[in-house]
Amino acid sequence: MVMEEGAQRDRGRGTPVTVAAERRQILVELGEQNLDAICLSTYRTACKLRFIQKRCNLHLIDIFNVIEAVRDAGLNAVELNAGISVTRLENLVSSLFNQLSKRLPTTHTINPRESAVLLVEFLLTAIDSEPDSRLTVLSVKSMLATLCGGKLVDKLRYVFSQVSDSSGVLVQSKFDGFLREALKLPTAAHEGPSFGYTQTSARSCFPQQKRVMLNMFLDIVADPPQCLVWLPLMHRMANVEHVYHPVSCSYCRGNAMTGFRYRCLRCRGYQLCQNCFWHGNVSGSHSNQHQMKEHSSWKSPASKLGRALSRTLGCVSSREPPRPIYPEEPERTLNLSNIVPARPIENTSDAMLLSTSVPESSKSLAAARRMNEEHALIAAYVNRLQSSPCSVDSPSREDEEHKLIARYTSRLAETDSAGVIPNRSINFDVNKQKRELIAQLESKNREILAEIKHLRVEHEAACQATTNPTLLAELRLLRQRKDELEQRMSSLQESRRELMVQLEGLMKLLKDEEQRQAAQAAGSSHASPSRPSPSTVRSVGAASPHAHMYPPQDSLAGVGGDVQEAFAQGPRRNLRNDLLVAADSITNTVSSLVKELHSDEVREEEERLLNGKDRG
Repeated sequence: MVMEEGAQRDRGRGTPVTVAAERRQILVELGEQNLDAICLSTYRTACKLRFIQKRCNLHLIDIFNVIEAVRDAGLNAVELNAGISVTRLENLVSSLFNQLSKRLPTTHTINPRESAVLLVEFLLTAIDSEPDSRLTVLSVKSMLATLCGGKLVDKLRYVFSQVSDSSGVLVQSKFDGFLREALKLPTAAHEGPSFGYTQTSARSCFPQQKRVMLNMFLDIVADPPQCLVWLPLMHRMANVEHVYHPVSCSYCRGNAMTGFRYRCLRCRGYQLCQNCFWHGNVSGSHSNQHQMKEHSSWKSPASKLGRALSRTLGCVSSREPPRPIYPEEPERTLNLSNIVPARPIENTSDAMLLSTSVPESSKSLAAARRMNEEHALIAAYVNRLQSSPCSVDSPSREDEEHKLIARYTSRLAETDSAGVIPNRSINFDVNKQKRELIAQLESKNREILAEIKHLRVEHEAACQATTNPTLLAELRLLRQRKDELEQRMSSLQESRRELMVQLEGLMKLLKDEEQRQAAQAAGSSHASPSRPSPSTVRSVGAASPHAHMYPPQDSLAGVGGDVQEAFAQGPRRNLRNDLLVAADSITNTVSSLVKELHSDEVREEEERLLNGKDRG
């Protein structure tokens, strides 16, 4: 029964029954994507409309291409509530995709006919989603402006130009009609319960504003109303489709994420990819009730730290506004009174003064007469605009201007083909300047070629000079000397490393010995409290002159004989300081040796260069 009613409506529009039978093709493909499994209605609606946009290749068409196609189709001067036929809609959509196929490179091709058929199917399905609805100019403009690609600000500016009056103030009735047509798109994607049209939709967008201007209307980008919250989200999804996040998902354990990234503000380090978040997947102690933050880009910890420091030091400039600020009043029309004569040209004698050269033949005379007629027509049009300012705001004014310009251009083209070439002297001057510029470029090119040839000769001479056998032998000796020095340096580094290991072992032995002496001193103090231990006397330092009377302890037990002899002679010293001094002296000696080796290499290089210059 539903299919029969749809077929009857299609017959009323003049659509073949085969198109009505194929109209469900794009909806079938949409159902195969399993997008209904997404839990959040906003993301589900945006994903569905994004799929339809890409399936119909509308993401390759921006709002300016739509405006151009609408003007070419003659819908620019038609009332918004006027109905149009399906054939006219098909012609409009076909011209869109035909122009797109011409603009695309050869590596990226589309099927214009298939894209046009799918788009027309979906638009007609959206129109049929509400009873007693008809195809109007407003519905075509609203749906194409919503589904096409490009920036959201440009699309909203075009929508505001359609729903505002001549003074730049939003008309609520027109905006209500736009919402009715635009919200048919989510309704056609089976999201009508969430984002369908209601009688209060228009009032909920701007509840407290009596006069809505352009900048207030563009606030939809930053703070969209509930009925249009899916529109900015669809554009954000298009911008992050190829954004890469080098982190793993906490649920599916994927190595990386593409698209949106969601981070929990309560669970530390818990992040989800867009697929897991949209489907409500959680793991561990995380819950869907936790607040999540959406990230559309990836910033490394180093860049975050640098930006935080810059923000703290005041080096970061203030953020730019999310959108540009436009003037509230619309732009005024051009005044052509200074360009076109104010009065019409009546006789041919005055008309001949407008041309730069006097035509001699009757054919050129007729062409000049036609040109003067066009001048008179433009002058009359300007006089009419000046005499009746109210006609400036008429809806057919822009269409009349386009027709007048097109007619004047065609007349000029016929005049040029007839042989009347205006401003011949200017063309000659331009050609003369071009010839002079070409001559200058050619002379510079010859100079550059001569310089390249000279440099090439010098390079060949330098290459021949480097083939001297004496110089090659010296270079070979220098390389051998360099290898020997490097080997010696590596051996010294190895010796230094071994000495540092031995010093570390001695330090460890000293530390163990001091601990052992402290333990013995503590035991002797418990045994005879009246007699001070040698360690106690030694800790006092220079206060007691009899501190050196005690025999030195065997602090080098377990160390080689050479080290023991070196540190056993003479009075008692601080062995830790001596070892540190020895390590510093070894480091300084190695550093001086390295510097001396480098100075020898520099001296030999200078001598080699001097010898090469003397031979040259």
